[in-house]
Amino acid sequence: MGARVRQFLTSWAGHYAVLLLVSLDVACIFADFLISLFICEQRCGKDLDATENLVEAQEALKVVSLVFSCLFMAELMACVFGFGLNYFKSKFHCFDAAVIVAGFVIDVCLKGVLEEAGSIVVILRLWRVFKIIEEFGSGAEEQMNALSERVEQLEAENKQLKTHLEAIQATSRGG
Repeated sequence: MGARVRQFLTSWAGHYAVLLLVSLDVACIFADFLISLFICEQRCGKDLDATENLVEAQEALKVVSLVFSCLFMAELMACVFGFGLNYFKSKFHCFDAAVIVAGFVIDVCLKGVLEEAGSIVVILRLWRVFKIIEEFGSGAEEQMNALSERVEQLEAENKQLKTHLEAIQATSRGG
């Protein structure tokens, strides 16, 4: 089972799934930020009726943020299950795990002023974009390694076939 999880996490489908989740999370973060700015602008103009729908949208985005935090925690647990504690040998993975756990704790536990103080994690969540870039790089490296091995195998096979063909041609000329 762990091998299957590891295979999925290192596959292109796994990379694209994480990329999709991170992209949607970043889009929601930016939407929340823009809504906050618009609400602030409307309240300064004393147009409180216009902010009611925006506040509801912001509350919906908080629920969506919690869903993403849960999905990222599930991804982290899958990585630990698939790769074992070796997953944490990489400093990058340790930092990524800290960002995921901190984001989850803030989304689940902190409300009000503490939630606003914890919004620094929003910036760290953007770090996940860099994780995706790193994952694509490592995925491409793994694919290149596999292709290099295959090329070496084919070159060795080609050399054997050439030797065999030359032997057959030499036999047919001599006979």
